[in-house]
Amino acid sequence: MTAGGYDHVDRPNQNEPSQAVVEAIAEAEDVPTRQVRPPTYESLHAAVDPEALDRLFAPRPDGTPRAGGQVSFPFCGYDVTVEQNGSITLEKTID
Repeated sequence: MTAGGYDHVDRPNQNEPSQAVVEAIAEAEDVPTRQVRPPTYESLHAAVDPEALDRLFAPRPDGTPRAGGQVSFPFCGYDVTVEQNGSITLEKTID
C-alpha cells in the first residue's frame, strides 16, 4: 500500500526478529524468503547484527518479557522498524 510517497508494510510476526525482517522484505518484494540474499539483496549483517537484534527482544534471563521498545535501521531499500511486540514495519525509501 502507498502512504505519503512510501510503500508501507506493517505485519506482526512470531519468528525471531532477524528472520521476521527477512520475511517482511520478501513479502514486500513479492519474492520467496529464500531469495532475499546476496547478490540481489543485501545481507542482513550489512545493516544490523542479527544475533544482537534477536537478543534485544528476547525474554530476560528469568523468563519475563521485556517491556516495550523498538529499533529502526535501513535495509534493502526500506526503513525497517522492529517492535518488541513482534511487529515489523517497512517504509520504502525514496531514491
